[in-house]
This record gives sequence, C-alpha cells and structure tokens, in this order.
Amino acid sequence: MLADYAVKLTNDPGAIGRDDLRALEGAGLAPAEIHDAVQVIAYFNYINRIADALGTDLETEMPPRPAGW
Repeated sequence: MLADYAVKLTNDPGAIGRDDLRALEGAGLAPAEIHDAVQVIAYFNYINRIADALGTDLETEMPPRPAGW
C-alpha cells in the first residue's frame, strides 16, 4: 500500500487526494507515520532530480549512464 502511494506521489503528485490518505490510514498507518513517509518520498524525489539535472556522478556500484549523457 505504501509503495503504491510512493509511486503515485513520485509519478503523478497532482493526483494525490484525500482518498489516498484514507487508504493509508485504513492500512494502519498513523498520521505521523504518513507524514514521515511523505517527507522521505519527497526528499528522495528532490535529491534524485537535483543529481540527474546536474549530471552528478553515480555510485561506483551503479551501471554507467547511457552514452551521450
């Protein structure tokens, strides 16, 4: 449930609505847990976009960027 929410928040943040939050609450997450999850999801989206936009070198264990990047 939380993973699906993370994907939706990442790919289509404008589509997140009250029903999504109710679903997380229905799955047993407390409001503070939802808040923490949103903070982590948003941070990783932010930092990955910054790294991609600036062409930051990848970790050595990650595959190389495609040619021409």
